[in-house]
Amino acid sequence: MTGVRMSTARRELALSTKGFMPADEGEALWNAALAAAASVHEAPMLEVGSYCGRSTVWLGDAAERSGRTLFAVDHHRGSEENQAGWEHHDPEVVDPRTGMMDTLPFFRRTMHEADLESSVIALVGRSPQAAATWTTPLSFLFVDGGHGEEPARLDFEGWTPHVASGGTLAIHDVFPDPADGGRPPYEQIYLPALESGRFSEVSATGSLRVLRRH
Repeated sequence: MTGVRMSTARRELALSTKGFMPADEGEALWNAALAAAASVHEAPMLEVGSYCGRSTVWLGDAAERSGRTLFAVDHHRGSEENQAGWEHHDPEVVDPRTGMMDTLPFFRRTMHEADLESSVIALVGRSPQAAATWTTPLSFLFVDGGHGEEPARLDFEGWTPHVASGGTLAIHDVFPDPADGGRPPYEQIYLPALESGRFSEVSATGSLRVLRRH
């Protein structure tokens, strides 16, 4: 959609929301979602790993523009790398009553402030359980869930079969060089997708990889 941009207010909200996606990757994600919606009619979009809603603002805006629904899957207890003692831990998202992470209130606030509650449906639960009962073809799938080997593998196995023909698979934190970051999204999602013969790479922006299903 040449010449179309997300509103300044939503873009600024996305960038001020807790999360790990830089602006150039967010905009690439947004453009990829719009292109997917134009290629695969009617099918919804789905995000695995919403955290506080940073990437969800970009995807929710694309869904709204396309007349689609975005399903946002997250248990909101934080991935392994978000827990206490790990590099990406944020004590502000710990519920003092339980001592556990709880990003759901932050996510809901973000969706309210972005005015995206009519386009985004939060699925609060564990990704493998949600994938096991999912039956709807997807125009766009964004995987940014747990970055351990098993969570990444289960996200690949559970969700990628639901990407419709001509649909798009986007993967965050893909680092071909081990010096740049963790390996599971690269080894357990990106490489298996290409090796399956079902997907071809369309673009790369930072650590974001966009693939199209044949």
